[in-house]
Amino acid sequence: MTETTSFEDLTPAVLLRAYATGIFPMSDGRDDPEIHWIDPRRRGVLPLDGFHMSRSLAKRVRSGCYRVTTDTVFDAVVEACAARDETWISHRIQRLYVQLHQLGFAHSVEVWDGPKLVGGVYGVTLGAAFFGESMFSRATDASKVALAFAVHRLWAGGFRLFDTQFLTPHLASLGGTEIPRADYHRQLAEALGQTAHFDPVGYSPSPVSVASVARASGRTQFSTQTS
Repeated sequence: MTETTSFEDLTPAVLLRAYATGIFPMSDGRDDPEIHWIDPRRRGVLPLDGFHMSRSLAKRVRSGCYRVTTDTVFDAVVEACAARDETWISHRIQRLYVQLHQLGFAHSVEVWDGPKLVGGVYGVTLGAAFFGESMFSRATDASKVALAFAVHRLWAGGFRLFDTQFLTPHLASLGGTEIPRADYHRQLAEALGQTAHFDPVGYSPSPVSVASVARASGRTQFSTQTS
């Protein structure tokens, strides 16, 4: 289901209400003057207890070859996600996400190779729901590393729903799946009724803790140990 409206009435408060009702915004390009409200028949989700970490990805995470931070360069992560030939992140949507970040409702995970920002993921939080918006990569596995750290953090913070909106082959390879709209709205309602924290007290993840305890299937079991 898609509805179109003008950008003029779109505010951070309206955007949060939209997420709470199960819809999200998209545009047709950087300069698109309209917004399309999307509520897919089948919704992409990434089960937090079913993140698929391949042996090679676990090895890369464990090596610590990349430095990972959170909420240090949110604006730059969104800008990198939008810097594509085809993007749904218009200039107006980008500014709104920056405003949500300033209000404490949007967060980013950043991946660094030395001083260079090489990957990242960002999303919106409400209750115990995380709405993953976009990710980017400028180095091998950088976006996957960002996602691994994001999933570990969300699990530790008590989140119960990771909404990926759509299911791409990339997300499917990491454990993502699709569920019917009705199931999504039920899970969303349950998640919104709970409390979670993107930056839980005492949380100090290490590469080893993020990469540890993988089953033979490659699905990650999360330990309560975070340091």
